[in-house]
Amino acid sequence: MPVIAMTQEMGSLAKDVALQLAQSENLAVMRHEVIDHLALKMEMPKSVIRRLREGKAGLVDRLTVDGESMAVYTAQEMLDLANRGNVVLRGWGATCLLRPVSHVVCIRVTRPLKNRVEWLMDHLETDDAEFAEAEIRRSDAAHASRMHHQFDVTWGDPVLYDLVLNTDRISVESCVEQIKSLMRRPEFQETAESRAMLANMTLEARIRAALKDNAGTRDIRITIESNGGQVVLRGILLSAAERSEAENVTAAVPGVLGVDNQLRLMANSKRFVSAKHG
Repeated sequence: MPVIAMTQEMGSLAKDVALQLAQSENLAVMRHEVIDHLALKMEMPKSVIRRLREGKAGLVDRLTVDGESMAVYTAQEMLDLANRGNVVLRGWGATCLLRPVSHVVCIRVTRPLKNRVEWLMDHLETDDAEFAEAEIRRSDAAHASRMHHQFDVTWGDPVLYDLVLNTDRISVESCVEQIKSLMRRPEFQETAESRAMLANMTLEARIRAALKDNAGTRDIRITIESNGGQVVLRGILLSAAERSEAENVTAAVPGVLGVDNQLRLMANSKRFVSAKHG
Protein backbone atom coordinates (compact mmCIF):
# COMPACT_ATOMS: atom_id res chain seq x y z
CA MET A 1 0.00 0.00 0.00
CA PRO A 2 2.00 3.01 -1.21
CA VAL A 3 2.31 6.14 0.90
CA ILE A 4 3.66 9.31 -0.69
CA ALA A 5 4.54 12.27 1.55
CA MET A 6 4.94 15.57 -0.27
CA THR A 7 5.79 19.13 0.69
CA GLN A 8 3.39 22.02 0.33
CA GLU A 9 4.90 25.19 -1.14
CA MET A 10 2.65 27.90 -2.48
CA GLY A 11 2.98 28.13 -6.26
CA SER A 12 5.27 25.12 -6.62
CA LEU A 13 2.67 23.07 -8.55
CA ALA A 14 2.90 20.34 -5.88
CA LYS A 15 -0.90 20.16 -5.83
CA ASP A 16 -0.98 19.45 -9.58
CA VAL A 17 1.66 16.75 -9.16
CA ALA A 18 -0.22 15.17 -6.26
CA LEU A 19 -3.54 15.11 -8.11
CA GLN A 20 -2.10 13.64 -11.29
CA LEU A 21 -0.14 11.04 -9.33
CA ALA A 22 -3.23 10.06 -7.35
CA GLN A 23 -5.34 9.75 -10.48
CA SER A 24 -2.69 7.71 -12.27
CA GLU A 25 -2.15 5.29 -9.37
CA ASN A 26 -5.68 5.29 -7.93
CA LEU A 27 -4.56 6.87 -4.66
CA ALA A 28 -6.41 9.13 -2.26
CA VAL A 29 -5.14 12.69 -1.77
CA MET A 30 -5.51 14.08 1.72
CA ARG A 31 -4.90 17.62 2.87
CA HIS A 32 -7.89 19.83 3.66
CA GLU A 33 -9.65 17.02 5.52
CA VAL A 34 -7.04 17.41 8.25
CA ILE A 35 -8.27 20.97 8.89
CA ASP A 36 -11.82 19.68 9.38
CA HIS A 37 -10.71 17.11 11.93
CA LEU A 38 -8.44 19.55 13.78
CA ALA A 39 -11.19 22.17 13.97
CA LEU A 40 -13.53 19.58 15.46
CA LYS A 41 -10.95 18.23 17.91
CA MET A 42 -9.82 21.65 19.11
CA GLU A 43 -13.27 23.27 18.93
CA MET A 44 -12.10 26.21 16.86
CA PRO A 45 -12.98 27.70 13.46
CA LYS A 46 -11.17 26.28 10.46
CA SER A 47 -10.24 29.82 9.48
CA VAL A 48 -8.05 30.13 12.61
CA ILE A 49 -6.13 26.98 11.72
CA ARG A 50 -5.59 28.23 8.18
CA ARG A 51 -4.29 31.59 9.46
CA LEU A 52 -1.88 29.86 11.82
CA ARG A 53 -0.56 27.60 9.07
CA GLU A 54 -0.01 30.48 6.65
CA GLY A 55 1.60 32.82 9.17
CA LYS A 56 -1.37 35.22 9.14
CA ALA A 57 -2.62 34.67 12.67
CA GLY A 58 -2.91 37.70 14.90
CA LEU A 59 -1.63 37.99 18.47
CA VAL A 60 -4.90 36.77 20.02
CA ASP A 61 -4.91 33.61 17.90
CA ARG A 62 -1.26 32.88 18.65
CA LEU A 63 -1.76 33.34 22.40
CA THR A 64 -4.98 31.36 22.71
CA VAL A 65 -4.30 28.37 20.45
CA ASP A 66 -2.52 25.44 22.09
CA GLY A 67 0.26 24.71 19.62
CA GLU A 68 1.25 21.48 21.34
CA SER A 69 -2.29 20.10 21.07
CA MET A 70 -2.40 21.03 17.41
CA ALA A 71 0.87 19.17 16.79
CA VAL A 72 -0.37 16.09 18.66
CA TYR A 73 -3.69 15.93 16.82
CA THR A 74 -2.05 16.64 13.46
CA ALA A 75 0.40 13.77 13.97
CA GLN A 76 -2.47 11.44 14.83
CA GLU A 77 -4.38 12.41 11.68
CA MET A 78 -1.37 12.00 9.38
CA LEU A 79 -0.32 8.66 10.85
CA ASP A 80 -3.86 7.30 10.73
CA LEU A 81 -4.04 8.19 7.04
CA ALA A 82 -0.60 6.71 6.32
CA ASN A 83 -1.50 3.54 8.21
CA ARG A 84 -4.42 2.96 5.83
CA GLY A 85 -2.08 3.28 2.83
CA ASN A 86 -2.77 4.09 -0.82
CA VAL A 87 -2.54 7.80 -0.15
CA VAL A 88 -0.71 10.99 -1.08
CA LEU A 89 -0.19 13.22 1.94
CA ARG A 90 0.67 16.83 1.14
CA GLY A 91 1.97 19.24 3.74
CA TRP A 92 1.30 19.09 7.50
CA GLY A 93 4.87 17.92 8.18
CA ALA A 94 4.17 14.54 6.56
CA THR A 95 7.66 14.24 5.07
CA CYS A 96 9.34 14.70 8.47
CA LEU A 97 6.82 12.71 10.46
CA LEU A 98 6.86 9.68 8.17
CA ARG A 99 10.51 9.66 7.10
CA PRO A 100 11.46 6.90 9.61
CA VAL A 101 9.15 4.48 7.74
CA SER A 102 11.20 2.98 4.91
CA HIS A 103 8.33 2.36 2.46
CA VAL A 104 7.13 5.98 2.60
CA VAL A 105 8.41 8.02 -0.35
CA CYS A 106 9.25 11.60 0.72
CA ILE A 107 9.10 14.18 -2.06
CA ARG A 108 9.77 17.89 -2.25
CA VAL A 109 8.23 19.77 -5.18
CA THR A 110 9.60 23.27 -5.53
CA ARG A 111 10.14 26.11 -8.00
CA PRO A 112 12.08 29.40 -8.08
CA LEU A 113 10.48 32.27 -6.18
CA LYS A 114 9.94 34.27 -9.38
CA ASN A 115 7.77 31.52 -10.89
CA ARG A 116 5.83 31.10 -7.66
CA VAL A 117 5.15 34.85 -7.51
CA GLU A 118 3.89 34.80 -11.10
CA TRP A 119 1.66 31.82 -10.29
CA LEU A 120 0.10 33.62 -7.31
CA MET A 121 -0.41 36.84 -9.27
CA ASP A 122 -2.25 34.87 -11.92
CA HIS A 123 -4.20 32.95 -9.30
CA LEU A 124 -5.30 36.16 -7.54
CA GLU A 125 -5.72 38.07 -10.81
CA THR A 126 -3.46 40.88 -9.63
CA ASP A 127 -0.44 42.69 -11.03
CA ASP A 128 0.92 43.51 -7.58
CA ALA A 129 4.13 41.47 -7.56
CA GLU A 130 5.29 42.92 -4.24
CA PHE A 131 2.10 41.77 -2.51
CA ALA A 132 2.32 38.28 -4.06
CA GLU A 133 5.95 37.87 -3.03
CA ALA A 134 5.17 38.96 0.54
CA GLU A 135 2.39 36.35 0.74
CA ILE A 136 4.68 33.58 -0.43
CA ARG A 137 7.51 34.61 1.89
CA ARG A 138 5.09 34.72 4.82
CA SER A 139 3.83 31.23 3.99
CA ASP A 140 7.38 29.88 3.66
CA ALA A 141 8.39 31.42 6.98
CA ALA A 142 5.42 29.84 8.73
CA HIS A 143 6.27 26.40 7.32
CA ALA A 144 9.94 26.79 8.25
CA SER A 145 9.09 27.85 11.80
CA ARG A 146 6.68 24.96 12.30
CA MET A 147 9.12 22.35 10.96
CA HIS A 148 11.92 23.68 13.16
CA HIS A 149 9.71 23.74 16.25
CA GLN A 150 8.11 20.31 15.76
CA PHE A 151 10.96 18.33 14.22
CA ASP A 152 14.10 20.42 14.84
CA VAL A 153 14.94 20.46 11.12
CA THR A 154 15.69 23.13 8.55
CA TRP A 155 12.74 23.27 6.17
CA GLY A 156 13.88 22.59 2.62
CA ASP A 157 17.05 20.72 3.58
CA PRO A 158 17.44 18.28 0.65
CA VAL A 159 18.60 15.40 2.88
CA LEU A 160 15.06 15.26 4.30
CA TYR A 161 13.69 14.02 0.98
CA ASP A 162 14.13 11.03 -1.30
CA LEU A 163 13.54 13.16 -4.38
CA VAL A 164 13.51 16.92 -5.04
CA LEU A 165 11.65 18.06 -8.16
CA ASN A 166 11.93 21.52 -9.71
CA THR A 167 8.81 22.26 -11.77
CA ASP A 168 10.60 25.11 -13.51
CA ARG A 169 12.67 22.52 -15.38
CA ILE A 170 10.50 19.40 -15.16
CA SER A 171 6.87 19.22 -16.27
CA VAL A 172 4.15 18.05 -13.92
CA GLU A 173 3.79 14.90 -16.03
CA SER A 174 7.52 14.15 -15.77
CA CYS A 175 7.41 14.73 -12.01
CA VAL A 176 4.63 12.15 -11.74
CA GLU A 177 6.63 9.62 -13.76
CA GLN A 178 9.72 10.19 -11.60
CA ILE A 179 7.71 9.56 -8.42
CA LYS A 180 6.04 6.47 -9.87
CA SER A 181 9.43 5.07 -10.82
CA LEU A 182 10.76 5.63 -7.28
CA MET A 183 7.63 4.05 -5.75
CA ARG A 184 8.40 0.82 -7.58
CA ARG A 185 12.02 0.56 -6.51
CA PRO A 186 12.93 -2.22 -4.03
CA GLU A 187 13.95 0.30 -1.38
CA PHE A 188 10.38 1.58 -1.09
CA GLN A 189 8.48 -1.68 -1.00
CA GLU A 190 6.49 -2.34 2.14
CA THR A 191 7.98 -4.97 4.44
CA ALA A 192 6.77 -6.58 7.64
CA GLU A 193 9.24 -4.42 9.54
CA SER A 194 8.22 -1.14 7.91
CA ARG A 195 4.53 -1.96 8.33
CA ALA A 196 5.08 -2.75 12.01
CA MET A 197 7.00 0.51 12.53
CA LEU A 198 4.16 2.53 11.01
CA ALA A 199 1.57 0.66 13.09
CA ASN A 200 3.57 1.31 16.27
CA MET A 201 3.99 4.99 15.44
CA THR A 202 0.26 5.28 14.73
CA LEU A 203 -0.74 3.68 18.03
CA GLU A 204 1.69 5.92 19.92
CA ALA A 205 0.11 8.96 18.25
CA ARG A 206 -3.39 7.78 19.17
CA ILE A 207 -2.34 7.33 22.78
CA ARG A 208 -0.77 10.76 22.89
CA ALA A 209 -3.97 12.27 21.48
CA ALA A 210 -6.08 10.36 24.02
CA LEU A 211 -3.91 11.68 26.87
CA LYS A 212 -4.32 15.19 25.47
CA ASP A 213 -8.11 14.72 25.38
CA ASN A 214 -8.23 13.79 29.06
CA ALA A 215 -8.30 16.64 31.59
CA GLY A 216 -6.26 14.66 34.12
CA THR A 217 -3.43 13.87 31.70
CA ARG A 218 -3.53 16.82 29.31
CA ASP A 219 -0.38 18.49 30.63
CA ILE A 220 1.84 15.49 31.35
CA ARG A 221 5.06 14.95 29.41
CA ILE A 222 5.92 11.26 29.06
CA THR A 223 7.56 8.84 26.64
CA ILE A 224 5.31 6.32 24.89
CA GLU A 225 6.71 3.23 23.19
CA SER A 226 4.54 0.69 21.37
CA ASN A 227 5.54 -2.73 20.08
CA GLY A 228 2.75 -4.79 18.57
CA GLY A 229 0.17 -3.35 20.95
CA GLN A 230 2.33 -3.71 24.06
CA VAL A 231 2.90 -0.19 25.38
CA VAL A 232 5.56 1.10 27.76
CA LEU A 233 5.05 4.43 29.55
CA ARG A 234 8.13 6.20 30.94
CA GLY A 235 8.65 9.55 32.60
CA ILE A 236 8.25 11.46 35.84
CA LEU A 237 4.89 12.66 37.15
CA LEU A 238 3.79 14.69 40.13
CA SER A 239 1.16 12.42 41.66
CA ALA A 240 -0.03 8.83 41.91
CA ALA A 241 -3.36 10.00 40.49
CA GLU A 242 -1.66 11.18 37.28
CA ARG A 243 0.24 7.92 37.06
CA SER A 244 -2.90 5.83 37.41
CA GLU A 245 -4.91 8.02 35.03
CA ALA A 246 -2.21 7.85 32.35
CA GLU A 247 -2.27 4.06 32.51
CA ASN A 248 -6.08 3.91 32.40
CA VAL A 249 -6.32 6.29 29.42
CA THR A 250 -3.62 4.35 27.55
CA ALA A 251 -5.24 0.98 28.22
CA ALA A 252 -8.56 2.23 26.81
CA VAL A 253 -7.10 3.17 23.40
CA PRO A 254 -8.15 0.66 20.71
CA GLY A 255 -5.21 -1.49 19.69
CA VAL A 256 -3.50 -1.43 23.08
CA LEU A 257 -3.02 -5.00 24.32
CA GLY A 258 -1.06 -4.30 27.47
CA VAL A 259 0.51 -1.43 29.42
CA ASP A 260 3.85 -1.56 31.22
CA ASN A 261 3.61 1.48 33.49
CA GLN A 262 7.15 2.57 34.32
CA LEU A 263 6.12 6.11 35.24
CA ARG A 264 7.87 7.40 38.36
CA LEU A 265 6.75 9.96 40.92
CA MET A 266 8.66 13.09 41.78
CA ALA A 267 10.21 12.62 45.23
CA ASN A 268 9.29 16.10 46.47
CA SER A 269 6.11 16.71 44.48
CA LYS A 270 4.71 19.60 46.56
CA ARG A 271 7.49 21.93 45.50
CA PHE A 272 7.06 21.01 41.83
CA VAL A 273 3.28 21.31 41.97
CA SER A 274 3.75 24.88 43.19
CA ALA A 275 6.21 25.58 40.39
CA LYS A 276 3.85 24.07 37.82
CA HIS A 277 0.97 26.34 38.84
CA GLY A 278 3.06 29.40 39.57
